[in-house]
Amino acid sequence: MGNLFRRFWLPALLSREVAEPDGAPKRLRILSEDLVAFRDTGGRVGIVAAYCPHKLAMLFWGRNEEHGLRCAYHGWKFDTDGDCVDLPNVADADTIKRKMGITSYPTHEAGGVVWVYMGPDHLEPELPALEWTELPEPQVQVSRWLQCSNWAQGMEGEIDSSHVSFLHRANKPEHGLPDAFTSYLPGLIDGAPELTVKETPYGYVAGARRQTDQPGEYFWRVTQWLVPMFSLIANSSYPRSGRAWVPVDDDHVTTFGYMFNAERPFNDAELAELERGTFFPPRMTPGAHRLPNGYIIDTFLPDANSGNDYLIDRDIQTDGNYTGIFGVNEQDRCIQETLPAAEGNVQGSIVDRSRERLVASDVPVITARRILLDLARALEAGIEPTQAGQGDLYAVRSLAATSPHREFEPFLDAFHTRVMTLQPE
Repeated sequence: MGNLFRRFWLPALLSREVAEPDGAPKRLRILSEDLVAFRDTGGRVGIVAAYCPHKLAMLFWGRNEEHGLRCAYHGWKFDTDGDCVDLPNVADADTIKRKMGITSYPTHEAGGVVWVYMGPDHLEPELPALEWTELPEPQVQVSRWLQCSNWAQGMEGEIDSSHVSFLHRANKPEHGLPDAFTSYLPGLIDGAPELTVKETPYGYVAGARRQTDQPGEYFWRVTQWLVPMFSLIANSSYPRSGRAWVPVDDDHVTTFGYMFNAERPFNDAELAELERGTFFPPRMTPGAHRLPNGYIIDTFLPDANSGNDYLIDRDIQTDGNYTGIFGVNEQDRCIQETLPAAEGNVQGSIVDRSRERLVASDVPVITARRILLDLARALEAGIEPTQAGQGDLYAVRSLAATSPHREFEPFLDAFHTRVMTLQPE
């Protein structure tokens, strides 16, 4: 599965985290690989191996200067391509420095994100043409934070439509329900939606049909899942949103949240709502986190976490907030980070799925698992994932709408230009 992820462009960090040329580097870990990111004098972002090959000093302590990152230990210097460009403590440096390079990965900036490709050079894919990556900066809000679980546990919450009627139920704005969520809250009263999955070249589109209080009218939530781990969450207009789940290692994942408005810039009230932590991102603080292997990463740490029981308030739980936990992401993480681990793993990481008792509403999750396993097995057999080379497949939208259509295919036909293309509505 790690090799499958390496066939795609992955979000690595936010562009604003390395905004200044020759600024401070950032420590990353992606797919269990220790890395450091920096923006050089010319504005180019490099993502390279975290350690100098000389004495294995961390390049994070280095000097970012004159088009390269210079190790603080003995002054060895590396550019964004990983080439060693200076060996100041070696007399015959010119004859050996070409042998002293470090791993470097291609980067690309789009949507306020630095993307990285960590696969074979000759298979470099197309960047996924997700709508938010091509909008003007004032119309997009992207964030990232650390989640202490395996990536799959987080991703599967995105594509489970029935939990929204329970985990995120609240009847008072002060209890953490985002204002934009209330526009279709009445449609979520039916907690047992009928789920239909239509597989597509990029993954699938899933429809959750709920009963309404109007005869002959149904409330549909249409969610997109795009391989290997992107989501587009159902809504009719703003806030269009989704998440990407980039594995740090088996026990941690960097969650990237993207909120966007295709029609106009965010206004002050919307920005204030995002900063309040009711939706995505959660309330969080930039900081450093030490991983079990000892490496420290620079990330954003959620304020509500397992160490403080996600700040659960039992009083508001009895007063209309289903969980007693404030924000949508905090509600998600209280479940995803505390699942029971399979033997030999830590809580929240790799779960023994044989213990689950799945039901009809889990069809989207079951389908995603099957598609991912099929792709990973095909790759082992030498068959490359076609999605990686077709970035335009990712130019789709999600949707929430009321309709008289009872079946998913007629519904999709009726709303085709609002779901399966990015044509103006």
